[in-house]
Formats: sequence, C-alpha cells, structure tokens
Amino acid sequence: MKKILSLFVVFCLVAVQSALAAPFIEGFEDLPFPDMLHQIPADNLSFGNEETSLVEAYLSGNTSFDKVEKFYLETLPQLGWTFAGKKNRILSFVRENQQLEIAQEGARPLVVRITVKSQN
Repeated sequence: MKKILSLFVVFCLVAVQSALAAPFIEGFEDLPFPDMLHQIPADNLSFGNEETSLVEAYLSGNTSFDKVEKFYLETLPQLGWTFAGKKNRILSFVRENQQLEIAQEGARPLVVRITVKSQN
C-alpha cells in the first residue's frame, strides 16, 4: 500500500511540474500551452468590466488537435479546471465563474482558439 501511495505522489509531482514548465498564454494569468504550439500575438482579444469579461488568444503549430486535447485534459484539472465536455472540435472547461473553450480553427498548420469568458 505504501508503494502505491508513493508512486501516486511521484506521478502527481511529475504532472504538476510538466504543467508549470509549459509556457503561459499571454493575456491569461495561469493558462499554459503545449510547447508544440506558439502564440499568435496579433490576434489576442481582451475586453470586459467588473461583471463580465472575455479574453481570447490564438495558437498555431505543426501538430494535431488530438495532441493538444491530450495536453489540456491532463494539465487543466491540476489548475482547477473541470472538463465539461467536447462537441466537435471544441473542448469546454469550467472553473468557479469562468468558462474556457479550446477550439480547432484550422488544420494545416493547426490553429487553436482559446477563449475564457466570465459567467456572472
């Protein structure tokens, strides 16, 4: 039993370390992106007030959406996000009063849209 618990703790530490080692998306306080992608800075969007907000960014790279999906399904729960479902090529997560969408916008090269909206 102690061996299983020790392995679990090591696994958790490695998973958290990989999430923290990933670069973070500019404009988001704690949202990483996989190193196989790069941010397209000219396409960032951010507006809102105390009651509601919307922040959007685009990422691109030569990889598949399946790999990006795997990265976020493993990483975001460690940062407090709960997976809310997948429809077509859009992943949805929720955390407190925020909704996060990760959507495939293009395939070659892969373009991913990241949107965080407040749910107030």
